[in-house]
Amino acid sequence: MSNNMIKKVSGLEILVHWTMAISFFILVISGFGFMFHMEGVGSAFGGFEQMKTIHNWVGVVFAAALFLTIFHYLPVALKFTSDDAAWLSKAGGYLSKKAQLPPQDEINAGQKLLYIAVLVLGTAISVTGVIIWLRPDMANLNSAVLLSFLIHNISFVLFLIVIPVHIYMATLANPGTLRIMISGTVPVEWARKRHAKWVQKMGY
Repeated sequence: MSNNMIKKVSGLEILVHWTMAISFFILVISGFGFMFHMEGVGSAFGGFEQMKTIHNWVGVVFAAALFLTIFHYLPVALKFTSDDAAWLSKAGGYLSKKAQLPPQDEINAGQKLLYIAVLVLGTAISVTGVIIWLRPDMANLNSAVLLSFLIHNISFVLFLIVIPVHIYMATLANPGTLRIMISGTVPVEWARKRHAKWVQKMGY
């Protein structure tokens, strides 16, 4: 590692992130296909039955990748400090360039909330997805399955709000952030401005 670069994430974290991202978009496209019975989307997957099979198994991949994030990101996200509260009170400095932001750890307060939202929604959509997958015949749906459909669809809609925000924040709103999930490294000075506590812990 050169003196002016610092490793932000591991190769495994990058793999898990892109596995979640790719599986998510496959699920979104097929999910829209089911929700609006889009013949074109169904045909692209080889028919609705084939799309259902792909949707279900890609959902398993997504759930597995989400599960792997728990070991590293959940303990970090749950460590919510007064600095995090102060960061949120100033909207992360996005509403004013003059805002004096408190130092942040490995991930900032906004990223912590985003991760928790993704974890909750991802868990909800995964669990209900399994229930729907194993549902009884459509003519004999019970209340648990009907509730699962409702939660699954609500989670899906909320994901369509959360993920575009994540993509925007990781690209246009914060130039340089995307490289974290490509090379795993960032310039030390870049990291000091955004994750001062973490950089200090790393000895830079």
